[in-house]
Amino acid sequence: MCCQVGGATGQVTIHPEELMDATTAHLVDFALSSDYTQLPEPCVHECKRRLIDTFACAIGAYEHPVSRMAREMARTSQGTPPASVWGCGWHTTAEAAAFANGVMLRLDDANDGYRVKSGGHPSDVIAGIVAIAEAVHADGRALIDAVTLAYDVYCSCCEVIDLNTKGWDQPVYSVVATVLGAGKLLGLSREQMAEAVALALVPNMALIQTRRGDLSAWKGCAGANASRNAVFAALLAQKGFTGPTAAFEGQSGLWDAVGRFDWRVHVGPDAPHRITHTLLKCFPVCGHGQSPAAAAIEMRSRVRLGDITAIRVETYAHGKEEMGSDPSRWAPTTRETADHSMPYVVVVGLLDGEITPASFSDARLADPAIHELIKKVEVVVSPDLSARFPESWSCRLHVSMAGGPPVSVEVANPKGHISNPISDSELDGKFRGMWKGYGDERQCAAALDALWSFETVDDVAQMLKLFVVRN
Repeated sequence: MCCQVGGATGQVTIHPEELMDATTAHLVDFALSSDYTQLPEPCVHECKRRLIDTFACAIGAYEHPVSRMAREMARTSQGTPPASVWGCGWHTTAEAAAFANGVMLRLDDANDGYRVKSGGHPSDVIAGIVAIAEAVHADGRALIDAVTLAYDVYCSCCEVIDLNTKGWDQPVYSVVATVLGAGKLLGLSREQMAEAVALALVPNMALIQTRRGDLSAWKGCAGANASRNAVFAALLAQKGFTGPTAAFEGQSGLWDAVGRFDWRVHVGPDAPHRITHTLLKCFPVCGHGQSPAAAAIEMRSRVRLGDITAIRVETYAHGKEEMGSDPSRWAPTTRETADHSMPYVVVVGLLDGEITPASFSDARLADPAIHELIKKVEVVVSPDLSARFPESWSCRLHVSMAGGPPVSVEVANPKGHISNPISDSELDGKFRGMWKGYGDERQCAAALDALWSFETVDDVAQMLKLFVVRN
């Protein structure tokens, strides 16, 4: 006997022995089939690089006001299984730790990115997966396996459908990716994994309104919320909770909300693990601002700031949509809007010759020099740059000056792009730079050594103690 449920394009047949739709079954089976011993060495190395980059981002944002609020929220919760809040070592629930740590790693907008049809920040999955790894005392190899499979799930969704223009935000695919990584670490059965996916996805659809108009603090918290929800869903499934059947393909499932699409994860010789292909950032700004930031900093020594009459930024269509189409991008009042403002990023790069988290302080946001120069910025779409995207994240910057010829700079791909990678030593520099003011150099070196040798870690919970620098 079997039952049928109405889908977006007809009937989906669900057999009693297969109480999940085909999409759920594929994702669950992919996660359960993952195996650290089958990961190529370059993939393991890149996973360790993403862990280093992610912890660097969390360290750098440790004193951010929203980070402090998230930690205080976590401090009010206690339970089992426990997990720690990075930096202070407080123990809280796994889901509260996932949220607090996820907030810290994301707030400065310095963590990695990936975009094909949709996009986002795959490293958002790390907070939830680390929380579960700590709670179950997993070793480094198990965590690398879980993070890698979660990246594959997250990025494969970005490759097959543009959920963002349909009104849905990154947490939709992040919560699914995270729950599969968390479920793998918890040792969930196939049936429990399917329930966890449904319990993560159905209650937690997220609107992309989070990233429209004048941006709020929630922009940096949405991914953390997906991690929290995923951890909670995995723990619910472990306890025996069941979720809605056919979360993707059934009546009023995801297909009904966004249209039918084939969320299949393919990994092989022609499709390497996606963790090897995400963009690492040199600047704490939106990924589409990396090339404009680099161009502005390069141009600074070639222009006379007081003589600038016009600034023209050529970018691809999606870059303009995200960073140069809303009026708020010419008058940012929050850090979140400013790091998603192409005019602001370019002007600060020209004025300061660098872009750091301090570039978005309240004092800089109110600086009259920035406001005067930002009025001269125009952001335009270049058809040829649009045609190259997303393989290339390029821009051209043109500055006109009184009494002299215009100056132009083109950045074909920013540092950190797969075609222009950040070296291991440069990544070390990013980590050490974020650590300054956070802890001492000896502790920094010990943490870095542990991350570079993560596959030898016997207990993730013990490794995390290396990051504790506060009471």
